[in-house]
Amino acid sequence: MEKTEVSPVLGGYTMYSQTVDLYRYFGRERDGAAGHLTCLSWRPAEGVGARREGPAVLVLPGGGYQYTSGREAEPVAMRFAAKGYQTFILRYSCDPSRFPTALREAAMAMCYIRQNREQYAVAANMVAAVGFSAGGHLCGTLGCLYDCPEVTDIAPPEVLRPDALGLCYPVAVSWGATHEGSFRMLCGEDLQLRRRLSLEKLVRPDMPPVYLWHTADDGAVPVRNSLLLAQALDEAGVNFAMRIYPHGPHGVSLANELVYPAGQVPPMSGEIPGWPEDMAAFWADCGLGFREEAQV
Repeated sequence: MEKTEVSPVLGGYTMYSQTVDLYRYFGRERDGAAGHLTCLSWRPAEGVGARREGPAVLVLPGGGYQYTSGREAEPVAMRFAAKGYQTFILRYSCDPSRFPTALREAAMAMCYIRQNREQYAVAANMVAAVGFSAGGHLCGTLGCLYDCPEVTDIAPPEVLRPDALGLCYPVAVSWGATHEGSFRMLCGEDLQLRRRLSLEKLVRPDMPPVYLWHTADDGAVPVRNSLLLAQALDEAGVNFAMRIYPHGPHGVSLANELVYPAGQVPPMSGEIPGWPEDMAAFWADCGLGFREEAQV
């Protein structure tokens, strides 16, 4: 593990970066090529005041279970850090690794955050997870399968279960119009496993609250993924909110020049860049409080 001071941010607070090899930390035999957690934590400078506990978010980038996208990693983490969140980015294992490797790494990440919450000033029961595209599928899977046999050896279910979820244009359903490549990379040719991992079939009443968003004309992951998932959440009585924006390509991330080259942000609905604020407001309603004094 290596700790590096990044820069003074958030008006009198200093951001630190630490990368943790989860397999080494937990003393487990490596099952995937990745499993590295980047921890971005802010601490008050001398004279600013006492460090107070608050919410955290685990960021799960997309990439079709082939890679983890940088556009949905650090930029997203820094956006939530500006809201007072301690942020953690998981680079999880992708192809040729198959299920449950990525899920086990996400579970180890949740366990690490909770075990070290005093070090990072994370409040109890205030650890959310946000995922994008295939990372949205992983996020949803973690929120539904936190007590499945594949992860029970890592920690008790209450440790692995996130306190809230954010699913951004998620790959959700494994049948019909969906993102075929993601499920092929995750499940190989195992059709029974593919059916099992369709998120709308995994929804359960005791899963965390969910904020869900998509664009209606997403050409890579059809909006039906979110619509069918929302229907399942509603039928199960899960606390959720959903936003469908009329226009926007797949993978917009923050939808600004932090994630696109200058002058090359594609046409999209003008309200999309505000999704982090909408998601954070929903999470706040669910009990994940903010440090208002830390916002920029």
